[in-house]
Amino acid sequence: MSQIPVIAIDGPSASGKGAVAQLVAKTLGFHYLDSGALYRLVALKATQLHVDSTDHDQLAAIAAHLDIVFQNQEIYLDGKIATHEIRTEQCGILASQISAYPQVRKALTERQRKFFQPPGLVADGRDMGSIIFPNARLKVFLTASAEIRAQRRHKQLMEKGIDANIALLLQDLKARDERDSNRSIAPLKQGIDAKLLDTSSLTISEAQNTILSWYNEI
Repeated sequence: MSQIPVIAIDGPSASGKGAVAQLVAKTLGFHYLDSGALYRLVALKATQLHVDSTDHDQLAAIAAHLDIVFQNQEIYLDGKIATHEIRTEQCGILASQISAYPQVRKALTERQRKFFQPPGLVADGRDMGSIIFPNARLKVFLTASAEIRAQRRHKQLMEKGIDANIALLLQDLKARDERDSNRSIAPLKQGIDAKLLDTSSLTISEAQNTILSWYNEI
């Protein structure tokens, strides 16, 4: 098992790491882990059950017993497709808040490591290289300026028919960056062994090719 390659791609919200990671995984024929989706699923389930966002124990219990399935690019919660529901701004904000809770992170750690299977894995998140897969063959810290990320998020929402205010999106992204970077457990930061990839002026394809090039050089 130790020989199974892992590419860990970490970075802030809306940096494009999910889209890039999926393309890299598809190209290599590897499994793909969207760790952020797990936290969003906890947030969605908590909302459905009307669990308070400050109830650490209840949220950890939800994380430990989530009935989730990733299949054919769809995400199922309790047997129902939740792919789009977990991508709302409200769900993202709550997910960011509860991701700072040690009990929730502990409950999800082993679930994430179960994705570690042959022939390989591409995992994206905030602490894939630092905490979940510290022995990853390649670690990438993928980022972009807050302004560029806000523009990208705004475009995504508008394309889905969701009205959004770019100034508010920028404010929210900066708040998430602050929260993710300063939490006491597994803060978002570039590891000393992670390669920095700023995608502010790159296309998804260019970012994908850069990571594949780095991987092939190892």
